[in-house]
Amino acid sequence: MNFPARNLRWVVFALGSGAFFLSFFHRVAPAAIAQELTRAFEMSATALGALAATYFYIYTVMQLPTGVLADTLGPRRVLTAGGMIAGVGSIIFGNADSVLVAAVGRTLAGLGVAVAFISLLKLSANWFDERRFATASGVAQVIGISGALFATLPLAWLVTVVSWRSVFIAVGAVSMAVALMTWFMVRDQPEGPPGAVQAPVPTERWYRALGEVLRNRATWPCFWVNFGISGSYMSFIGLWAVPFLVHVYDMSPVAASRHTSVMLLAFAASVAGVGILSDRVERRRPIIIVSALLYCGFWLAWITGTVPARMTLPMFGAMGFIATGFTLSWACAKEVNRPRYAGMAISLANTGGFLAAGILQPLVGWMLDRTAGHFYLAGDFRFGLGVLGIFAACGLVGALFIRETRCRNIWVDQKQ
Repeated sequence: MNFPARNLRWVVFALGSGAFFLSFFHRVAPAAIAQELTRAFEMSATALGALAATYFYIYTVMQLPTGVLADTLGPRRVLTAGGMIAGVGSIIFGNADSVLVAAVGRTLAGLGVAVAFISLLKLSANWFDERRFATASGVAQVIGISGALFATLPLAWLVTVVSWRSVFIAVGAVSMAVALMTWFMVRDQPEGPPGAVQAPVPTERWYRALGEVLRNRATWPCFWVNFGISGSYMSFIGLWAVPFLVHVYDMSPVAASRHTSVMLLAFAASVAGVGILSDRVERRRPIIIVSALLYCGFWLAWITGTVPARMTLPMFGAMGFIATGFTLSWACAKEVNRPRYAGMAISLANTGGFLAAGILQPLVGWMLDRTAGHFYLAGDFRFGLGVLGIFAACGLVGALFIRETRCRNIWVDQKQ
């Protein structure tokens, strides 16, 4: 199927975004079917948590390899393979008759969708003007968050109509369909036949390219921004926000979950606008710094206990709206490295958030157990929130060292 180049870039973006939508769906879905999984496999809460966490661990491990693969094999091949693997994993998960088989399926699904975001950004870097990259990445985030939202109330309702197993088998089939369309319809870059790869210099080796990205001091502030801001945000909204509101503000779990939904929706409403604003004013660093500074202010308010109960919902919405500045760090990482290493640079920055989330979720729990045991009081959460606040402050420090490129790659006028 042939499309004019102008239209084809949107086909490419849509298919990459479809894979990213499924990535967020798999990330959030276990929460909506927790009771069904518990009954199906007669699981403890610890086993359920371990089953859900397999996604995050494989996702973290796969970020740098995905960058290498996207830069060497090309995002089309990586997305196609990832979609097929995720589809197989989702189908195995839906047909699982034991916790072990379910874990294998979930791990494969996580392995497959782990390549979606970096590959999508690599395609965006190839197909969109540099001054539109942050806009494209912001729109991609909105699409991804839509996948997360679909995995909440809609999925919870859907499994009352059909079996959760049928849902995941269907999702697996959709994933494979998207993978096949990617193979036949996507090109890695505007020029050349489908599947054309922006190949490195023939004498170059991928590990040397990765070494250059790792040695580039301008890349690491982007990593630390994600580590502190994204990591604390994902840990809070993904696990600890609801217990915090239940124990500190005496809310029901339903009311507390409403707060996290508002935060997620506010994030979605803001993230595309941040990218558009950055591209319009041709600045990244000031927006990231202001966002990180205000975000740390929210943590200070929670830690000191100065937020009254009537203000918790607006605070959650404002916090989600403000936090999105860290998403510009992916554009910053791309712009301080050679264009053909964009995948590796973005993946290194993105690894920071998932690494921090993997550290913070058990670390905050350990802090709570050390101070409160099994019964949490309002004061006990200040220690756990303090850990999240410290990580957020690390993100702010990282933001101060971001290199401003005025939305242009610093290598464009040099030999790549």
